[in-house]
Amino acid sequence: MASVSTYLNFPRSTEAAFNFYRSVFKMEFATPIMRMGDMPAQPGCPPPAEADQNLVMHVALPILGGHMLMGTDAPE
Repeated sequence: MASVSTYLNFPRSTEAAFNFYRSVFKMEFATPIMRMGDMPAQPGCPPPAEADQNLVMHVALPILGGHMLMGTDAPE
């Protein structure tokens, strides 16, 4: 079965937006929220800044008709 997903980017406010969407659609996140600080260090890539560690790397919320609403924070 085909499905549709929408991916949203927010300026440091993804968690608040998705908590609101969760209350509106009365659904739970598909998986726990993944944070920027959860990602393992990659060779040649600096870790996220301390202020960005708790930002949302990925969140997914199933909503109506099999549609998946996904999002991430967009740090400066």
